[in-house]
Amino acid sequence: MRETEPAYGLWSLVIINSAIFIIFAFSFFKPRTPRDWRSFSAFSAFLVALFTEMYGYPLTIYFLSGWLQSRYPDVNWLTHDAGHLLEMLFGWKANPHFGPFHVLSMIFIGGGFWLLVTAWRVLYTAQRTYTLALSGPYARIRHPQYVAFVLIMFGFLLQWPTILTLAMFPVLVYMYACLARQEDREVRQEFGASYERYAAMTPAVIPRLDQLLPGAWRKRR
Repeated sequence: MRETEPAYGLWSLVIINSAIFIIFAFSFFKPRTPRDWRSFSAFSAFLVALFTEMYGYPLTIYFLSGWLQSRYPDVNWLTHDAGHLLEMLFGWKANPHFGPFHVLSMIFIGGGFWLLVTAWRVLYTAQRTYTLALSGPYARIRHPQYVAFVLIMFGFLLQWPTILTLAMFPVLVYMYACLARQEDREVRQEFGASYERYAAMTPAVIPRLDQLLPGAWRKRR
């Protein structure tokens, strides 16, 4: 490892990074209902916990320090690079920011934010015209915004796994699943048969293979 100075206790970076990602997500998710605020608050809490360990206090490193130091005595575990645990544990010798897990994490994070932005544009138009959101990501799955949050969180787990965020992740996934079912009930009451037909053809969170093809929704209408 080239780094020798500890890379923690940088609380300004915790605040800045948390604010950047939370504000960016807020600008496209725009929570309105209590359900929206619950999902967004949970996502925000995950990000704060993540960046707290990434730049503030490395709880996971300290908790695993005995095991890590005995297995990898040549690694300075208080450097920033060493916080990329998956790269370190699998023996990636080069800059961990170019490691396979980090690259894969950026794909998930970027894809999640792209899905969040794309879904919001469709939903915003539908809300203004009091119609169902049926195009874009909503042509493939019924709850793309929840899926986007899960993709982003999973990407960050690949990049910087911590004990706290690993514990939070399945709880948040379960919470989003419950919120999705609640949303299904509410929208079904609001739009009736139209939503029934849409739900019968469109999976909740995992698109079918035929739905990934261009023009799939138009063919089914």
